[in-house]
Amino acid sequence: MAASQNFRDLQWVLQVIKSGNISLHSISFYLSQPTSGCYQETENSINVNISKDSILYFSQLLTVLATAKDSQESLRNLEFHHVEWEAQQLRNLGMVLENNLNIKQLMFRRNRLNVECLWELSEILKRNGVIKEIMFSESAIGAAGAGLLASALKVNDSLEELQIWEDSIGSKGAEELSKMIEVNSTLKLLTIFDSNSITATPLISAVLARNRAMEVHIWSGEKGEKSSKVVEFVPENSTLRIYRLDISGACRVACALGWNSTVKSLDLTGVRLRSRWAKEFRLVLEQNQSLKEVTLSKTCLKDKGVVYVAAGLFKNQSLESLYLDGNWFTGIGVEHLLCPLSRFSALQYQANVTLKSVTFGGGRTKIGRDGLAAILQMLTTNQSVTRLGIQDDESLRQEDIVKIFRSLERNATLRHLSLQGCKGVGGELVLQTIMETLQVNPWIEDIDLTRTPLQNSGQTDGIYQKLGQNGRTEPEIDLLKDMPLTVPKSCRVFFCGQEYAGKTTLCNSISQNFSSSKLPYMDQVRTLVNPVEQAVRTAGMKVKTFKDEDTKISIWNLAGQHEFYSLHDLMFPGHGSASFFLIVSSLFRKPTNRESKTPAEIEEDLQYWLRFIVSNSRRAAQQCMLPNVTVVLTHYDKINQPSQDFQATVNSIQRLRDKFQGFVDFYPTVFTVDARSSASVSKLTHHLRKTSKTVLQRVPRVYELCNDLIQILSDWRTENYNKPAMKWKEFDELCQVKVPSLRIRSRHDNKEKVGMRRRAIANCLHHIGEVIYFNELGFLILDCEWFCGEVLGQLIRLDARKQSTTENGFITRKELEKILRGSLQSQIPGMGSKVFENLEASDLVRMMLKLELCYEQDPSDPNSLLLIPSILEEGRGRPQRWQLIAPDCVYSGRHLECDDSSHMFLTPGFFPRLQARIFFLFFVFP
Repeated sequence: MAASQNFRDLQWVLQVIKSGNISLHSISFYLSQPTSGCYQETENSINVNISKDSILYFSQLLTVLATAKDSQESLRNLEFHHVEWEAQQLRNLGMVLENNLNIKQLMFRRNRLNVECLWELSEILKRNGVIKEIMFSESAIGAAGAGLLASALKVNDSLEELQIWEDSIGSKGAEELSKMIEVNSTLKLLTIFDSNSITATPLISAVLARNRAMEVHIWSGEKGEKSSKVVEFVPENSTLRIYRLDISGACRVACALGWNSTVKSLDLTGVRLRSRWAKEFRLVLEQNQSLKEVTLSKTCLKDKGVVYVAAGLFKNQSLESLYLDGNWFTGIGVEHLLCPLSRFSALQYQANVTLKSVTFGGGRTKIGRDGLAAILQMLTTNQSVTRLGIQDDESLRQEDIVKIFRSLERNATLRHLSLQGCKGVGGELVLQTIMETLQVNPWIEDIDLTRTPLQNSGQTDGIYQKLGQNGRTEPEIDLLKDMPLTVPKSCRVFFCGQEYAGKTTLCNSISQNFSSSKLPYMDQVRTLVNPVEQAVRTAGMKVKTFKDEDTKISIWNLAGQHEFYSLHDLMFPGHGSASFFLIVSSLFRKPTNRESKTPAEIEEDLQYWLRFIVSNSRRAAQQCMLPNVTVVLTHYDKINQPSQDFQATVNSIQRLRDKFQGFVDFYPTVFTVDARSSASVSKLTHHLRKTSKTVLQRVPRVYELCNDLIQILSDWRTENYNKPAMKWKEFDELCQVKVPSLRIRSRHDNKEKVGMRRRAIANCLHHIGEVIYFNELGFLILDCEWFCGEVLGQLIRLDARKQSTTENGFITRKELEKILRGSLQSQIPGMGSKVFENLEASDLVRMMLKLELCYEQDPSDPNSLLLIPSILEEGRGRPQRWQLIAPDCVYSGRHLECDDSSHMFLTPGFFPRLQARIFFLFFVFP
């Protein structure tokens, strides 16, 4: 009766399948059951239990399913439990799958398939083009089964999910599946639970090497241990997490990552690594362009391993976050790790500018003195890292933490600092330093002091309160408005005159009249070489500075050589600048003989410079006072007694005074001196002192802040090996740290307005002659003598024509930079110009464009060719002549002169500019 009931149930299943009365989505077969029967679990799914006595019904059911394709079009899923397959049954299953093209999922749980059956299943998969998911669970397919599945999936292009649970396919089976992965691009999910974790290596390596967008989960439970995950790769978030691999497997995975583009986050936390792996990973960092985050926490890496990782960072241009906390390296490792993130000179580029977050530290990480020095160097010079973590450190002391926060005063990049668990973060000195740093650095958004002595003692509330204040929007205040003004304390004296006039000798003698105790040692030494300097012409413009009580007087010795005349316009003081002029003329043609100049020659010398001064004064903005001019006649000691020529010279100077009345403020006394004698120039020195104070009282007042900044800049030079030039970024940092009124107080402040205030102060310093600053160039010249002599003095002598390959007067930027390096850089170490220790060749090219020493053919094109007037065939310093001489040639031209040509002229600096304009007009744009 019971048997009849069971058969009836199975007969009912057959009838349901044939008739299609129930729209079935899923059928689950359970074989080797105590009794046979059918259970309808849901409206669309049934479970079929088949006992050993009714095993024939299993084959019959498969046959009916194969022929009932019209009545079971809705069938999607087939599950087989405890089936011991025979070859004919698998052939029937193959017919079912061929005739029911809507079946997408197959599951085999605790099945038994011999090699023949596995081969049949492989052939089915080769032919089938609709199945999406196959799962084998505890079915002992082994390495052979994995190999047959792999051969099928090399051909199959529809299967998307393959799961093999609680089986042992072994390394051989894993290698076969890895070969399949290299070919198959449709598989989307691979899940393996194996008794041995070694199966993970070839599988994940193939996925990475072939850039498969395949989700991978590999589990393992070895020797009765609790099962745990080995590898996980989720392409949706591009994350590869490795939980457990031996060193060989880790190295193989590293090799596969070299050209991978699917992994953005790599996490190997807790995997024990060695330098052998780090050596492979260095190549990954050099080649891979997709990795954004790498976590190597608690991987037991030592110094050698970290050195390899650091070496890879030099070429890497994609990694943004690196976590190395909980490792075993020392200060040597820290030093190498931070090297690509640091700069060691002003002209050096930072090797890696993409890494934004770095974390290291731990109880077994010994940072030490070398590591601390590397941290300070990185924080002082880095321009990219926004997050720095030093965690659970026990080696840094309180004074070391203080140094770290001091270095952050000039860092405008770092936003987040974590010092979790660091034993040295404690004490009043550390707390005070943190508060002082936050006072000048508003960019830091968060400081994590969890588990530090400072937090444990309840002293961190003030820090977090200040961090909150720095994040608030402060009301805008015009810091320059109502800023107190004061009399400037710097005055410039311009020595004008032809060559051999004795300007340099006169300048040295004037210096001697100031107390020697007030002069720096090197200036005292220079006064001893006057006899030598008398025989040698001064090369280029020179600047000598000395103090008179609280007044700074700088003498600008304009070069007398004709090749420098075109630069004199650039040196001319701006509107309202505290300055005056000494026109120096020799009574003799050359200092080596007694051939005196005629009164007409002296008058011509003086008139040239008077016209030069008037021309530039009128060219400047409105004048607040007339240019103050004093005439000095040198080599007076060679005149035994006044002659008629000398009286004629005095009369001619009087005529010039009358002629230029209303144009310049002519000092009534003409000084006649022996430039070599400090006694002879004592009255002139007194005149300079007195006139300087008078001029300083007459010119417009300047911001008090400018006088403060003069000393601050002087201190900065002392601290920075007397550097003559300062990058604008360094000036920004100096204002932020040293000048409260030019400080950004909140990270929400209007940075552009603060920047405008800083530029206004820099322009003011330029205006009063303390610095040379052009906004477009991005740096300030602090040593005017170095700039005039080393830079401009050599640029004006640059003969680009001989060194360039140009035929039409134009030259590329790169070629000009190459010429500049070759001309200004000595081949002998320690000799020659030191321009490139402070400026780059590209800086010099931009400077030449700004000073109109060269011109762009097309200003809108960043790669435009450049025109240097000196490389034209009729260049500067060469006699002008007509190119063609022939009877049938007729020439015409124009004579250019100023409206008031008796008092003004077109200065020498005008003609190279005119030459360039005409060249563009007629030869470039005809």
